[in-house]
Amino acid sequence: MAELPSPEQPCPPSSPPAMVKRGSNHPVHQTLASAANLANLLPTGTVLAFQTLTPTFSNNGSCQLSNKFLTASVIIFCALLCFLSSFTDSFKDNDTDGKLYYGIATFKGLYIFNCSKLENINRDLEKYKIKFLDFVHAFMSLFVFLIFALSNTHVESCFLSGVGINYSELAMNLPLGAGILSSFFFTIFPTARRGIGYTDMVPRA
Repeated sequence: MAELPSPEQPCPPSSPPAMVKRGSNHPVHQTLASAANLANLLPTGTVLAFQTLTPTFSNNGSCQLSNKFLTASVIIFCALLCFLSSFTDSFKDNDTDGKLYYGIATFKGLYIFNCSKLENINRDLEKYKIKFLDFVHAFMSLFVFLIFALSNTHVESCFLSGVGINYSELAMNLPLGAGILSSFFFTIFPTARRGIGYTDMVPRA
């Protein structure tokens, strides 16, 4: 009697393809983390304004000529705010029930923003005048903000979409290097000012 052929064994189901896990070493994640560290060194309000306005003004990176003009205007305006914030200061006057005063340093002293003519401030405002270190901090803050702005994905797509892979590598590593350099600088040369917009600055009593 002829042997019947054995039924074919079903093939085991193939395992689903393994998902590629994006770890913290992914280039995009590295860039975003480095940019977030840079943001901590800048005035909070300026960073928030930049991050809020840039996606809208740049049309999410799909820029026409008008979008480029608006995005460049935001970058210039926020950069100017970062520069001027290094010259701002604040203090509490115990003679006016601990009122908090804000001002900007000049070559003669501190010009106060929120002080009426009827208020008598018992404070030596001349000691708040501009010093050389203020200019150094201002230019360093300007440098940090520009690196932070250029590492923004919308700004890259708007202005630097055709620069090639070399700039992409630079944009990925530059925020990290700038963050380390500026953090080292601000640690070695700290400022005594309690400027407007810096979350880690407690006004002087």
